[in-house]
Parts: sequence; C-alpha cells; structure tokens
Amino acid sequence: MMCSPFSPLLPPSPGDGPAEEGPLLKQSGKRLGHPAIRTITTAGLLCAVAVLLSGFSVPVGPTKCFPVQHAVNVVAGVLLGPWWAAGAAFAASAVRNMIGTGTLFAFPGSIPGALAVGFAWKVFKKDIAALAEPVGTGVLGAWLSAVIIAPSMNSAVGFGVLMPAFLASSVPGALIGLAVLTLLKRTGFRKEDEK
Repeated sequence: MMCSPFSPLLPPSPGDGPAEEGPLLKQSGKRLGHPAIRTITTAGLLCAVAVLLSGFSVPVGPTKCFPVQHAVNVVAGVLLGPWWAAGAAFAASAVRNMIGTGTLFAFPGSIPGALAVGFAWKVFKKDIAALAEPVGTGVLGAWLSAVIIAPSMNSAVGFGVLMPAFLASSVPGALIGLAVLTLLKRTGFRKEDEK
C-alpha cells in the first residue's frame, strides 16, 4: 500500500490491492478518477502562472493592473469552467496579496471575470467567451471594488475611477487569453469537443 499523504489522490499500483478512497476521491458517491486530478492540476498550474508573473503589474491608483491574471481567467474559464476558474483566481489573488504583488482589489478584479468567462463558455461554447472577462472584471469587479473594497481600505476611489483602470487591464488580458486558447487548439492540446 502507498504510504504517502497523497495516496488517496493517486491511482492504485498493481499489487496494491483495493484502493483506499480518500475524501478528495469522492463526489456525490462516485469515485473521482484522472479527470478530477487533471482539473486540480490545471487549476494549480494556472494559479502558479498568475503568481509567478505577478511582478509584471502596473500600479494605477490603489490598484495594480495585471493583464496576465485576466489571460489566466480566460484560459481557466474555458478549460475548467466557472467555479474552478473562480477558485484559481481566488487562490492567485490570495497568494499575490501574501507576497506583496497584489492588493485587496485583486479579488474583485479577478474572480468576477473568471466566472463571466466560465459561464459564457458554458452558454456559447465558443472562444469568443473570452470577451466576457472585461465585462465581469471591468463592470462587476469595479463595482464590487468601489462598494466593498475601497471603503474598507479608507480609499475614496469610486466606480468611475476603477472601471477604466480595470478595463485597461482586462481588455488586453482577455485578448492575450484568447490568443493562448487559439494556440492551445492549434497545437492539439485542446480539442473543441472536450467541454
């Protein structure tokens, strides 16, 4: 038997006998297999890309504009769906705040965009769903920032200041994400019928 803390996540080796099912392998009474592990791994890798490249942000007022996060949101929204994309955006925002390359505006500046792309992909099944990222971030994220985050930071910035700043970051990021999706499709990494 495998004695690793990750053994509930790994498939059994030949001769191991019946696999012990850990809590991460069960969902609605079904055993999760390789697709779940692939989803978790992809979300973690996309989160890592966002964190590793977070040093390339542009300070705009109290925010740090970071187009790479929006590109990651686009790729995650299409490859993983809305909830996993939002989870990856939350994790990246949390780590960026911990290491000092992000601000509290990173949360509403990334999660709504990831959700918007994921839901747009579910509805349209087209890569053009990437253009939902600026709507989620630039409109909804800026509004949440102006209503919740700015007052909690004793900042006087409002929606009229945050929306252009968020759009200046999310529009290029969405276009970069769209280019990455196209590249992934052309290289065979992503097939149209996977989702």
